Amino acid sequence: MEKIDLSKKTVLVTGAAGFIGSNLVKELYNRFSDIKVIGFDSVNDYYDVNLKEYRLTELKNFKNFTFIKGNIADKTLVEKVFEEYKPEIVVNLAAQAGVRYSITNPDAYLESNLIGFFNILEACRHNKVEHLVYASSSSVYGMNKKIPYSTEDKVDNPVSLYAATKKSNELMAHAYSKLYDIPSTGLRFFTVYGPAGRPDMAYFGFTNKLIKGEKIQIFNYGNCKRDFTYIDDIVTGVVNVMEKTPDRNENGVRYKVYNIGNNKPENLLDFVDILQQELIRAEVLPKDYDFEAHKELVPMQPGDVEMTYADVEDLIRDFNFKPSTSLRDGLRKFAEWYKKFYL
Repeated sequence: MEKIDLSKKTVLVTGAAGFIGSNLVKELYNRFSDIKVIGFDSVNDYYDVNLKEYRLTELKNFKNFTFIKGNIADKTLVEKVFEEYKPEIVVNLAAQAGVRYSITNPDAYLESNLIGFFNILEACRHNKVEHLVYASSSSVYGMNKKIPYSTEDKVDNPVSLYAATKKSNELMAHAYSKLYDIPSTGLRFFTVYGPAGRPDMAYFGFTNKLIKGEKIQIFNYGNCKRDFTYIDDIVTGVVNVMEKTPDRNENGVRYKVYNIGNNKPENLLDFVDILQQELIRAEVLPKDYDFEAHKELVPMQPGDVEMTYADVEDLIRDFNFKPSTSLRDGLRKFAEWYKKFYL
C-alpha cells in the first residue's frame, strides 16, 4: 500500500454538514494543521437542518476550511469545484441515507446516491485524484446468513433500495478504478452513533420520544442485533484509510472495500436498557421514569435485517486498527451532549 502524507493536501469532503462528514473534517484539522478541506453539502431537510447548521458552525472555526452549499447531483457545480480547488483526495460521504425512507422516497436515492456519485467519479477521472474514499454501508449484506459479515461475501441480496444504491457505488467505483486507474477505497459503515448524530437513528429517535412521554417501538420484538460503532472510531478509520492507497489486486485494479464496525453486535433490548440508564445519569430523564410503560415490542420493519456484525480482520491487518469504544461509553457521551444541546 502506498502511503499518502495528508499534510498540505487539499481534501474534498462531500456531505460535510452530515454526522460523519463534520466529524471527519474536525479530525483532519486536529491531526494536520496545514491541510485544506473543501466541504460540500446540500444541507437538505431530510432531518433537522438546525443540527446540520450547528455542525457547520463548528467547522467554520478552522481557517483553511471552505464550505460550498450544493448538490452533488449538479454536474456543473461538481466540475466547477474540482476545477477551482483541485482536490488531491476526495472523500464522498454525501448520500441520501436511511433504509426506511427509501421505501417511500426512492427518487431521492437515485439522485444523490447514483447520479451524484457518478458525477464525483467523472470529476475524479478528469482531475486525476490521488485517492477516492467513499461511504458504502453494512446494509449491502442484506439477506446474508453467514456472520460475521466479511467483505469477501457475495452481496447480491439487498432488502432495500438504499442498500442497492450502495452496492451500485462499489460496482461503479470498481469500473472507474479499472478503466481510469483511480485508486478507490469503499467503507461499509456499521450503525454509526454518537453526539450530534442523525435524529432518524434509533438511539436519537428513542430519546426524543421518551422525553415527550411517547412510546418507543422496538422492532422484531427486540430480537435484533446491531454492530453499533461510535463516531470517533469511524472517523479514525476513515483517516487511516485516506493515508494509504490500495495495492493492485489480482486483476491489476487499485480498489478495496473495508468494513468499519465494532465487531460486537448488541441486542436491541440491551441497547435500550443502557440508553435509559445513561439518559437518567445525564439527567435527561428523571430517576423514576417508567420505561416499561413506554416500550412496545413490534414486528420487523420492511427493509430491516435481524443482525449486523462486522468482520474487521482486513482493517486490523492493513491499518493495525479496530473500533473499540464500548456502547456504554458512546451512549454516555451522546446523553451528555443531548442534555447540553436540547435541554
